[in-house]
Amino acid sequence: MASRLDGKFALVTGVSKNGQIGFAACQALADLGASLAIAARNRTNVEARAAELGSGGTRVLALAADLTNEQEVNEAIDQMIREYGRIDILVNLAGGLTRYKPAVEHSLDDWQYEMNNNLLSSFLCSRAAFLRMRDSGGGTIINFARAGLPQANMVAYNCAKAGIEALTRTLALEGRDVDIRVNAVAPGLVDTESNIAAMKPKDLKHWAKRGDVAQAVVFLASDASAGVTGQVLAVTGWGI
Repeated sequence: MASRLDGKFALVTGVSKNGQIGFAACQALADLGASLAIAARNRTNVEARAAELGSGGTRVLALAADLTNEQEVNEAIDQMIREYGRIDILVNLAGGLTRYKPAVEHSLDDWQYEMNNNLLSSFLCSRAAFLRMRDSGGGTIINFARAGLPQANMVAYNCAKAGIEALTRTLALEGRDVDIRVNAVAPGLVDTESNIAAMKPKDLKHWAKRGDVAQAVVFLASDASAGVTGQVLAVTGWGI
């Protein structure tokens, strides 16, 4: 069971729509007492989600930023530090699968777009947060990998997520002496609204629930996982 997060300040990226893992993770972090900053590219969307999350009294800072842009990432982190004084938790959720086609049909633009959205954004956010956490005495970074073996028609996405695992383990090694834990959650099929709309499953029996993924996030964010770093936690529901 996750421990309380009162007095902690968490940044969750990629929070632009309801019915997604990011919004569920924010709700779970807030339920345990964390104050939030949320980041996404679209200002209208991120401000709307901040208003919804803050309606129950949680402090929520909306950050509109292109997380593949180094300057915008650094400015967003700096804005969070000005508002809250620190960053204790980073959840790198920005990204997703957008290029689905055979490898030989992937253009260079397809490759770069998928790698930037998933891997580059996680690196830039992690690097910026790592520096602030190191200076303030530690923290926790949670990346998002993927469960299971690579699947056909998503070569750039597969490679980006493999890179996320390498990023996670490398940062965990570098964070050992400065009290920064770095782990990843690796979901299988999750009952997000976008997945259900795109795939139209007959039932969701074997899918992971987004609330379960959110609970994995708060476990890794909290002191309940104090002895865990450099690990990839699969959340696959009954899909296994």
